[in-house]
Amino acid sequence: MSVVLPLACTLPWIVPPIVGLIRARHASSLDDVSAVAPERAPLVSVIIPARNEARNIVRCVASVLASRYPALEVIIVDDHSTDGTGKLARALAAGDPRLRVIDAPTLPAGWFGKQWACATGASAARGELLVFTDADTRHAPDLLTRAVNARAERGADLLTVAGDQEMHSFWERIIQPQVFALLSLRYGSPEHVNQARRAEDVIANGQFILVTRVAYTAMGGHDMVRDRVAEDLAMAQEFFRAGRQVVLMVGLDQLSTHMYASLKEVIGGWSKNIYAGGRHAMLGGAPGRALFPVLLIVFPLFGLAPPVALVLSLIGALSGIWLLWSGVIVGVTVLFWAAIYRFMKTSVVYALLYPLGLLLFLYIAGGAVARGRRVRWKERSYVSG
Repeated sequence: MSVVLPLACTLPWIVPPIVGLIRARHASSLDDVSAVAPERAPLVSVIIPARNEARNIVRCVASVLASRYPALEVIIVDDHSTDGTGKLARALAAGDPRLRVIDAPTLPAGWFGKQWACATGASAARGELLVFTDADTRHAPDLLTRAVNARAERGADLLTVAGDQEMHSFWERIIQPQVFALLSLRYGSPEHVNQARRAEDVIANGQFILVTRVAYTAMGGHDMVRDRVAEDLAMAQEFFRAGRQVVLMVGLDQLSTHMYASLKEVIGGWSKNIYAGGRHAMLGGAPGRALFPVLLIVFPLFGLAPPVALVLSLIGALSGIWLLWSGVIVGVTVLFWAAIYRFMKTSVVYALLYPLGLLLFLYIAGGAVARGRRVRWKERSYVSG
């Protein structure tokens, strides 16, 4: 009995990640969709909002223009960049008539910059289908074709793709998996999102969102999410509430994104989104959103408790029963993170450093909660709705 009880007490720590891994196996993938363009291929307008994206814009645009989809226009919206993004974009446009570069007008009060740039691009687009994609993405030649075919097969008004997350630095490999694992535990597989019965259970990935112009216009375009920091999540929820079909698919071989390139960027990026945007994913309405900051802090503390107890047990500060309890949890958790890192095509050795990732997550979450709905991004300050 002395062994059974501590083992039973490990279940709250080890059951959720195991269930999460099982659920994640059931994923709708673009790999299962035809890469042959339809006979009547609708014009697709790919809209790329870009503010100070000189580091990324050439790679992104070159990959989009390499698409094998036959009916394509690309619109870059230069959002008052100061780093030469516009100059680089216009140099690209000079060599391909499918590409246009336009300047975003002055940002109106109450709008986030990205949403305003997307709305500006949509107003200039001619396509029957609109794709909103980030400047730090890279598109495979078959991405657009598979996405267009998947949208038609599923009858989707909004189709979004979860791609591969590139991690080039030590800190990216420490923090990024923490956030994406939390998202996976919250939403499960794409099929769980696609079969959702509540708006809070749907999500979109702003790195690639394809919508029909008819639905986008009827919903009011980006005006409906103009003041939401996580505009992708908000757009998916608004489409769902309006009775429109939202579809999430995995496209690890078709889409990749290098979100952040340094520790400072990782902390700044997730500090912007994790609280002000994440609270809209909470169940329970206003009471659930009020509880969210507590849960955001409790999550990393909950994960850190076993490794702390293990260290204390090993140095004799806690009894042997704590060693058994913490050892089982840490062992299973390391295996869980090894599976995550293998999935993300990164050395499984990083699994041993998962407590460091939790510490940094706690730091990011604490700062985000302290700021509340006030966010700052790319030299602009906002208050999220």
